[in-house]
Amino acid sequence: MSSTDMNAHKRTAAREAADMVKSGMVVGLGTGSTAAYMIERLGERVAEGLEIFGIPTSDDSEDKALKAGIPLTDFSAHRRIDIAIDGADEVQRGSLNLIKGLGGALLREKIVAQAAKRFVVIVDGTKPVDLLGERAPVPVEVISFGWECTAELLAACGARGVKPRTDRAGSLFVTDTGNMILDCHFGPIENPEKLADKIDRIVGVVEHGMFLNMASEVLVATPDGVEHWEP
Repeated sequence: MSSTDMNAHKRTAAREAADMVKSGMVVGLGTGSTAAYMIERLGERVAEGLEIFGIPTSDDSEDKALKAGIPLTDFSAHRRIDIAIDGADEVQRGSLNLIKGLGGALLREKIVAQAAKRFVVIVDGTKPVDLLGERAPVPVEVISFGWECTAELLAACGARGVKPRTDRAGSLFVTDTGNMILDCHFGPIENPEKLADKIDRIVGVVEHGMFLNMASEVLVATPDGVEHWEP
């Protein structure tokens, strides 16, 4: 699949998800290339009269929302989100478990997804997998102090490779919340719940990129149209 076709599919799924939003809703605004198309479409609908408030999952999505004219709010005013819309790096067929975080916003994305009454995921046809970890690493957000020790403990959980993420300049990547990300290559994960529990027990770990039993619906854009998957 060419990058042009992939982007067209992402845009199709993103716009269809954005059209699910109704006036009066608080909307979780995802991060990444697919979510950017969703924010663009919501901006068009706001210009047409849609009345919503958005809660962004990253500084980048906040900037895009403001440029699109979407009014923003936060959790001090709204504890619950009506619908959150975001992309994913992998979607497991059947369970709709996800790997997210290659865009670096997994912590805020998971907080928003957890607060949402409905969590809609938008992906192109390259993202579905039979088992999580088939293609994507599991991003793990960690505090910088002692990250080398945290990395060793993650390796002891079965990761064949644990690498600190770097930015384009080669410096350590820093999340919007001031933490590091360790990309952990586990390969196909037979029991993601068990692995998630092990990772959660490691001191120094802030959050991981496995979103288990969280998606309400996944929109998969293919050359034949958008498929709607439910758990």
